Amino acid sequence: MKISEIFYSIQGEGALVGMPSVFIRTSGCNLRCRWCDTPYTSWAPEGDEMTVENILGVVEDYAATHVVITGGEPMLMKEMPDLTRRLKDCGYHITIETAATVYQQVACDLASLSPKLSNSTPWKEEGGKYAKKHERLRLNVEVLNTFMKTYPYQMKFVVDTPEDLDEVEGLLTRLEGIDRTHVLLMPQGRTAGELNEKARWIAKLCKTNGFRFCPRVHIDLYGDTRGT
Repeated sequence: MKISEIFYSIQGEGALVGMPSVFIRTSGCNLRCRWCDTPYTSWAPEGDEMTVENILGVVEDYAATHVVITGGEPMLMKEMPDLTRRLKDCGYHITIETAATVYQQVACDLASLSPKLSNSTPWKEEGGKYAKKHERLRLNVEVLNTFMKTYPYQMKFVVDTPEDLDEVEGLLTRLEGIDRTHVLLMPQGRTAGELNEKARWIAKLCKTNGFRFCPRVHIDLYGDTRGT
């Protein structure tokens, strides 16, 4: 499978924030989010072909018990069931970060689901050539429900404006048995300044609506730096 990078860092988002983790970042995505913070895995995918054995060899070099598989969209990789099974056999806790538009049966301790709101659609980027496809693919309620039934999950929304909340609430009505305490609202932004600017009103929305606020600790620690 095509791998963009493998690195050791701190989990900066979600329920396991602060956990030292090895990140396996796959390359390739079926979406084109306008604010994607890893365009080298989506808009212009790059990386090296690696076997499951190659990947395990790199992961084992780090003193970590947690692995985060991210992308791009890792669930596009046909080798993902084998990779996750092998990682689980080695005793790792596995988080998979996915937009939840495609599904495979994998070994997973935490499914970090990130459904894309309409604020992600690239109507202007590159002349809007990816916009219609992105808009068609960005939500798959059936796949979201399957993930929620199959794995422990968190659901993370990238929020850009207060108006995004109506869209979040609309989607939640279509999901079966959603636990609002598993819903995280995360500011859209690439710098600590951009994130902090939105953090106060997003935190207020979380308090009012029973959601969780999701910081991006790695941005505070390292900035928008690749491999961190």
